[in-house]
Amino acid sequence: MAAKRGPKTPMSNEHKAALAKGRVEGRVVREYLEGLRATKPKRGRKRTAETVTTRLETIDTELESASPLDELLLVQERRDLRSELESMSDTIDMERLAAKFVTVAKSYSRSKQISYQSWRDVGVEASVLKAAGISKGD
Repeated sequence: MAAKRGPKTPMSNEHKAALAKGRVEGRVVREYLEGLRATKPKRGRKRTAETVTTRLETIDTELESASPLDELLLVQERRDLRSELESMSDTIDMERLAAKFVTVAKSYSRSKQISYQSWRDVGVEASVLKAAGISKGD
């Protein structure tokens, strides 16, 4: 049988504030890193809403004479393209995310012992780190 724990002492206000600060900083850093990942350029020619729309129109034409297997593939491609078209309208305000990141990055980096190079390895620009006060010596 496990030993009985002593009486719980309530958390101090300082401890509560430190936990809240950590949650806020973690959320800001996560949102910024997710934004970086979502806006990272992809290989190949960039698709525009116009090219996707053109392909959707072509698929509608091809569906009229497609074999059953081709129809299946075209229907899936149409579904994928519509999803891609919807996601093109979702814009991420990286300037706003970067501004919030800059305000918490140094404190977060210090508390989690994250080096300058680790930030760079995940795609954070050197200029953003400089604005946050994080240098190569940190």
